[in-house]
Amino acid sequence: MRKLIEYFIRYHVAVNVIIIAFAIFGIVGAKSLKSSFFPLTDSKNISINITYPGASPQEIEEGIVLKIEDNLKGLEGVDRVTSTSRENSGTINVEIEKGRDIDFMLLEVKNAVDRVPTFPTGMEPLIVSKLEAVRQTISFAINGKDIPLATLKSVGRQIENDLRAIDGISQIEITGYPQEEIEIAVNENTLLAYGISFDEVAQAVGNANILVTGGNIKTDAEEYLIRANNRSYYGDELSNLIVRADASGSTVRLKDVATVRDRFAETPNASYFDGNLSVNTTITSTNTEDLITSAEKVKVYIEEFNQKYNNVKLDIVSDLSTTLVQRTQLLTENAIM
Repeated sequence: MRKLIEYFIRYHVAVNVIIIAFAIFGIVGAKSLKSSFFPLTDSKNISINITYPGASPQEIEEGIVLKIEDNLKGLEGVDRVTSTSRENSGTINVEIEKGRDIDFMLLEVKNAVDRVPTFPTGMEPLIVSKLEAVRQTISFAINGKDIPLATLKSVGRQIENDLRAIDGISQIEITGYPQEEIEIAVNENTLLAYGISFDEVAQAVGNANILVTGGNIKTDAEEYLIRANNRSYYGDELSNLIVRADASGSTVRLKDVATVRDRFAETPNASYFDGNLSVNTTITSTNTEDLITSAEKVKVYIEEFNQKYNNVKLDIVSDLSTTLVQRTQLLTENAIM
């Protein structure tokens, strides 16, 4: 220690260099730190989402979940597997052991799922993904006077696309409206006039609205996948569906016997802001994204949007960056004192 002090006394320039280096590296380090409202935690969960329209919870459990769980048994690095089966869907949660590489385990879980020989016909492709640890950053309401909910949803989707194009923002969720559905209101008198039963209409819609895989064809050079994709997602796509046709060439289409329209489900999921219908947009940050920077970019976008449009406006509902900035300022002032 005495020699160190003697060295600094003799070579005072070295002391100045070290102090300046500490200051420079300290400023650079402070600028590169990630801001977060809560401590960062690494994800250790992998989710397998199942969608099987028209299936009961028991069918999903026996036909899909148990097959996947059997392949996951004995997989090295898996701590626990839990599953939930619901009507039309199911979820399998795979918890990874501490210290394991989540990206490598994601690949292992996908391989285990792919080893299942067969799944029920009509099931949609499985979605295997890791659950990212996210933290709420900022949320705002999209609202306007006497604007329909469908228009607000369309504006919300456009805003979502705009925000995803901004560097540092990836997690966006839009809520505040019910699920969309296609309503087919069959006219009883029209059915009697054409001599068509209700079951015949339902069967025609079910047979035409399909998404199934029919195997594959292998050649020496290529492999072809046989897939019937005739699923409709909007009412106007079903309007010209043929319900009945005879040998003379005359046809009865769905629009002749029913009124087909797009609508929202009859659930009380709508939200309001200042007495107007609204759609809520929530921005969250991952471990690699800075909370304060993301919030500032969103607030700049909101300001530019409100200056550009008069009938639709964006109002901030919650902004955790404000609290985080105030906490940081308080810690800095205490440190200076």
